[in-house]
Amino acid sequence: MPGRGATTRLGVARPGIGWAVPATVFFVLFAIVPLVLVAVLSFTSWGGLGSPEFAGLDNWTKLFHDPVMIKSLWLSVLLTALGVAVQTPLSILLGVWAAGPQRNRAVLSAIFFVPLLLSATAVSVLWRALLDPNFGVPAEARWLFGDGNLLGSRTAALGVLVFVSTWQFTPLHALIYQGAARAVPTVLYQAAAIDGAGTVRQFFHITLPQLRNAIITSVILMVVGGLTTFDTVLILTQGGPGTDTTITAFYMYQKAFKGFDFGAGAAIALLLVVVATLISLVVVRVSGYDKMAGTKEGL
Repeated sequence: MPGRGATTRLGVARPGIGWAVPATVFFVLFAIVPLVLVAVLSFTSWGGLGSPEFAGLDNWTKLFHDPVMIKSLWLSVLLTALGVAVQTPLSILLGVWAAGPQRNRAVLSAIFFVPLLLSATAVSVLWRALLDPNFGVPAEARWLFGDGNLLGSRTAALGVLVFVSTWQFTPLHALIYQGAARAVPTVLYQAAAIDGAGTVRQFFHITLPQLRNAIITSVILMVVGGLTTFDTVLILTQGGPGTDTTITAFYMYQKAFKGFDFGAGAAIALLLVVVATLISLVVVRVSGYDKMAGTKEGL
């Protein structure tokens, strides 16, 4: 049996530390060890063949003087911010709606969650075909899309990336909010109804405050997911037009697997990890998520 756990003040036994061993071993082998290897590789020069040669800080010096790298970092932050701004309100509204007792809610929710079952690659291929300027939707509605080449301009290409990620991942975050909305005590709504509060007022004064912890969790997931997006850009825009959608993860791929400069690619990957971690920590500290407590009555 795994190690015995402590007993809480409510008399409920907590799981012992032994239960955490499998997950800890898995995390060390597939997260910590690869991260350490990437950190070591970032200080070497290696083209994929032979043995890596120590290069000191050369990769890092070139990294911070590379205009494409700086631009890719800003693009990653921009796309992440746009994704959070668009997906958060949509996810909250859909999640709260899906948590209600509406007729046919279960069927409609199941249909809405279908994009979540598809891989990012399949979604990207799908929208690549749908947005084809010659055979896709833009070709049939030139009165709306002009020449139909939505991926040929910077603004439109960024908009397509935000739209596709929103279409695929909004169901995931809506699912988070659905679970959180169902955990809100019904007595709060009953008391508000007695006081004459309508649906809109209940949403802003009861539902949203009670969803605070879920909102922070969702935003952190969006930040990490947005900064590490790769396959969508690879399939839809390939970093174009020019370098207008070359985000950091895609630039890492170009450096390492197309330019055969794995040292520089490792440096970019490590920098991306640091940036994503710092932004997540800022969100946690500013929001007070680290002091999160249960919002359910009686707990």
